[in-house]
Amino acid sequence: QKREISNFDYLMYLNTLAGRSYNDYMQYPVFPWVLADYLSKTLNLSNPHTFRDLSKPMGAQTVERKRKFIQRYNEVEKSEGDLSAQCHYCTHYSSAIIVASYLVRLQPFTQTFCSLQGGSFDVADRMFHSVKSTWESASRDNMSDVRELIPEFFYLPEFLTNANNFELGCMQDGTVLGDVQLPPWADGDPHKFILLHRQALESDYVSAHLHRWIDLIFGYKQHGSAAVESVNIYHPYFYGHKTDLNNIKDPLIKSTILGFISNFGQIPKQV
Repeated sequence: QKREISNFDYLMYLNTLAGRSYNDYMQYPVFPWVLADYLSKTLNLSNPHTFRDLSKPMGAQTVERKRKFIQRYNEVEKSEGDLSAQCHYCTHYSSAIIVASYLVRLQPFTQTFCSLQGGSFDVADRMFHSVKSTWESASRDNMSDVRELIPEFFYLPEFLTNANNFELGCMQDGTVLGDVQLPPWADGDPHKFILLHRQALESDYVSAHLHRWIDLIFGYKQHGSAAVESVNIYHPYFYGHKTDLNNIKDPLIKSTILGFISNFGQIPKQV
């Protein structure tokens, strides 16, 4: 409120308080998608329609998508501890594979991504190759994709270029994967993308609405009735406080839960 720290610094501080760290891919710092405009030639940061709705999780960015996730929640009878537990989302907004996929063009993340994928790159069409198509997947098109961003989207242009010339494969439409495809307003320049994206994060609009996203990720809308109302309930295994591994005697169930968490992500500690 006093403009003494940036939104970026504030989010990093909250991530640290919530137990997120660059040292753990499974609990990597999580940052929000802040823009919804990946089509315009120029970015208008004074237009509210340029921005993502920060009061809603990625699963509720469109009316139709929100309706489908509410329907899923209502259809599953409550049965905590079961893989079919009542929730809106069976996938998470931050996981080791999401982090590694964003940073796959940089070492050591290339190696991490391949090891998580069983030793090789993923099918080209599923690789992170375009900011616009990733936004469309996470906000509208793919019911198993509710991913948010990582801090690097606001300061590290290098992760958007394939400087190491990795052979990332060829998509079905014939596109050979190389550098990440940027929105028109970035003019094909990763530095310009990062500059404008950081300006968007620090804009008046985001400053005025960021607390709503913080409520969803770090605050009172994480779980309970406020989370149900906000369409923000994840599988019980994603919530550390709901699963006490010390009380689970069966090693098979324990390893299944640990595998689930490591593959799909963890809710930050509530701040």
